[in-house]
Amino acid sequence: MNKTMIAFALCCCMVSCIKDEAQNNECDIESAWVEGPELEKNFYQQAEMRKEHISSTETTITFVVRSMAMLPKQIPVNFKITDGATIEPASGSPQDFSKGSVAYTVTSEDGQWKRTYNVAFTEPILPTSKFSFENVDVVETGLLSKKSYHHFFEFDQNGEKLNIWASGNPGYALTLFSGAGPEQFPAYRLENGYEGYCARLETMSTGELGKSMSKPIASGNLYTGRFIVEYTLLNTLKATEFGVMWDREPVRMTGYYKFQPGKEFINSKSEVVKDRVDEPYIYGVFYRNTDPDGKQYFLYADDVLDLDRIEDNPQVYKVARLPSFPPTDQWTYFEMFFEGRDVPEEMVANKDFNLAIVFSSSKYGAEFEGAVGSTLYVDEVQVSYKK
Repeated sequence: MNKTMIAFALCCCMVSCIKDEAQNNECDIESAWVEGPELEKNFYQQAEMRKEHISSTETTITFVVRSMAMLPKQIPVNFKITDGATIEPASGSPQDFSKGSVAYTVTSEDGQWKRTYNVAFTEPILPTSKFSFENVDVVETGLLSKKSYHHFFEFDQNGEKLNIWASGNPGYALTLFSGAGPEQFPAYRLENGYEGYCARLETMSTGELGKSMSKPIASGNLYTGRFIVEYTLLNTLKATEFGVMWDREPVRMTGYYKFQPGKEFINSKSEVVKDRVDEPYIYGVFYRNTDPDGKQYFLYADDVLDLDRIEDNPQVYKVARLPSFPPTDQWTYFEMFFEGRDVPEEMVANKDFNLAIVFSSSKYGAEFEGAVGSTLYVDEVQVSYKK
């Protein structure tokens, strides 16, 4: 066979491979944004005009604006979607959001899968000041084996659901290879709280999968912010996005807790560290939610690994923490004060700050060190504000 015939045969083979290549079966919105000076004046910060790294578990996309009454009736929202997928209504097409959310349907390239997202514009809602952990949704996940876990939420002053809480439960689900209920996850709601229900947070083993990745434990955590499930395995410290927009300056945080440490403290190599006892972590951070370039800014787990030095971060203005939380089987009152730099009132009023409230059953859980079985209960948490 001469060279010309060989080259022709190779080309035919390559074309055949391209034709036989499977089409993409994903149907996700990866980012969403609006643009233009007419819309920019309706946002507190320009960074709020974009929603990046939208998790595949999210089906609601919300843009927070100063006033719904000032918005144009027709708004074009732009989307970045999975390669090969299509979206209806089309990206960038003007839609009427004045009567509520608009449903967008993304269809995978192979046409076999669809996902509907509800996109909405809303005015900011003042967070509540007291958190009693009474309210949860039961989230079901898994294809071959069903798993369900608790997602905590609040109600605002108008009786509407307010999703300000996140936990590592969605990430922990990836380590389970059989069915599991809420009580088998690190964070869930429990009866017999200080009043009514409480949040129960337990440090759990991540099994052989976690051990092989030097992540042998998952601390039970609950925090204001967002969990990005796609980062769970490869960029774990960026999976926990701490903080939600807050329009008041916090001065004090109080509440009730119970805690008992697990029996054996292990490090990230699954080695038992003798004479080391696990302890919980409860703290708050008040920080700027945009950087000097005007880009949206969040704190992540790697930012708070050394909480004693977090004031070195120029974005951070105030921190509330206590030196220790001794083990106790009885509901025990705690009180901590937000201390740090002066906060300009006009920046607070302009929604320039986020508040991160964090509870963890293992203080060094972000470094995958702690004791399996360490359990923290929290209830009736109250945040007080500057007058």
